[in-house]
Amino acid sequence: MSTNTYELSAAEKKFVGWHVFFAVAALSVGALFGPLQALEHSGLDLYPYLKPVFKSYYQGLTLHGVLNALVWTTFFITGFLTLAVSKGLERPMKYPKLNAVGFWTMVVGLVTAAIPLLLDEASVLYTFYPPMKANWAFYLGLTLVVVGSWIEGYGMYYTFAAWRKENPGVRSPLAALGSVITMVMWQIATLGVAVEILTMLLPWSLGLIEGTDPQLARTYFWFTGHPLVYFWLLPAYLSWYSFLPKQVGGKLFSDSLARFAFWLFLLLSVPLGFHHQYVDPGVPAGWKFLHAILTYSVFLPSMMTAFTVVATLEKAGRARGGKGLFGWLRTLPWNNPSVTAQLLGGILFFFGGIGGLANASYNVNLVLHNTAWVPGHFHLTVASAVTMSFMGITYWLVPYVTGKKLISDKAAHWANWLWFTGMVIFSNAMHVVGLLGAPRRTPLGLAPYIPEEWSGHLLRVGIGGTIMFFGIYTYIILLARTAWSKKAEAADVEIPLAQAEQDPQNTPEWLDKWVPWLVGTVVLLIVAYGPQLIDQISNISLNAPGGRVW
Repeated sequence: MSTNTYELSAAEKKFVGWHVFFAVAALSVGALFGPLQALEHSGLDLYPYLKPVFKSYYQGLTLHGVLNALVWTTFFITGFLTLAVSKGLERPMKYPKLNAVGFWTMVVGLVTAAIPLLLDEASVLYTFYPPMKANWAFYLGLTLVVVGSWIEGYGMYYTFAAWRKENPGVRSPLAALGSVITMVMWQIATLGVAVEILTMLLPWSLGLIEGTDPQLARTYFWFTGHPLVYFWLLPAYLSWYSFLPKQVGGKLFSDSLARFAFWLFLLLSVPLGFHHQYVDPGVPAGWKFLHAILTYSVFLPSMMTAFTVVATLEKAGRARGGKGLFGWLRTLPWNNPSVTAQLLGGILFFFGGIGGLANASYNVNLVLHNTAWVPGHFHLTVASAVTMSFMGITYWLVPYVTGKKLISDKAAHWANWLWFTGMVIFSNAMHVVGLLGAPRRTPLGLAPYIPEEWSGHLLRVGIGGTIMFFGIYTYIILLARTAWSKKAEAADVEIPLAQAEQDPQNTPEWLDKWVPWLVGTVVLLIVAYGPQLIDQISNISLNAPGGRVW
């Protein structure tokens, strides 16, 4: 087996560190609005006290969604995957200037989109459905963020291709392979929103066309919108496969299953967007049924991941002396905040996955889709499995790139457990009140029609959101103090890249071949989306003039 001794240079560490800086900076602003939404639901509306700086509930909700779900994740993921590719392949980026161009394109895009957001000129939520109309700079900024991430992806592709050329017949290192598959999936998935913005929303916001076709826009958006979830999740899975095993003192249970799961995510992540459009009259029932089947299918690689990761953890726990059915859990290194964050995120994601199956069901979805159930589920994915895993990664990544130990492991544990506890309270309350019929995307706390049976659950939403606020800001302050403190101890941190139980060279060759999987992905996309896109585009009707509803 390979013994990876490559370490990133000071310049490479700094480059990764800049990604983390902008990611956490976006999170620090977006996280301010989470408790405001939660407290509003519980009856305490603080927005009137924030005027004229922040105008409305919907401006806060948009800032929360865009900065947390789009910016925090995209910046962190591109930085983390850059590190994973370099460490996995034991080489720097082939064209580092290309990656730098991509990164700074993302930064320009972030600033461009943030200005109209902060000026209340783009309070259209993170889905930005037309005919709600944002300032043109918002659409341009989002486009630049996506394009910048594509450019960084190209830098990874060139590096990966160069390694493959120099190592014919050698299995690609899992950390690098999983990173590149993630970026390929992301570039395919974001074609939908790119086409939506460039051919419809940006010209419309500039006054070049008079209206939009909301049905076609929704189809374009959800071409991207649900795969976006897997763009968030796959780097977390990558950590669970390639880094967490070493952190718990074990090895990856199955290199083959891990690779197979990543290929299945490439194949199945994109062609399932119509399950978000079950109530759209412009999409025929047969296509909704097809996408429902594909949505259930993508649950398979997630279950494979659950099996492989749990098997890895169990073997490591038993090697540490764990006995009985679940005794191995107690022997895992819970004193390591990086491990704890990822384990807690995985526990919460178990329940998020179950909720995802409910969303995929046509009949159940008709009841749940526009209720508080959906943001409850959403927070168990991006705000739990993803964010807690990213928190865990930064507990070793920030010391690695700064050369400084965490100021306080105790504070990191407080951040983990506060976030976890708050999320349990918050997400459970959102699921329950959603089942009782509470709508989403709606300020509920001061509405005159609140049924009495909602009240206790909405109070729990406020309590959970407040606890989460203290958790996430404990985390943010900890990272800031670690990075900038002159009193922090020096750290000599290694990247915890794990080995697999079996030699990766024994992995079947078909799990290291790109062409069959790429062909299968394109064919499935054509089958699942081609006829409907042709129909909707050929019958396009740009008759929705748009405007501001906030």
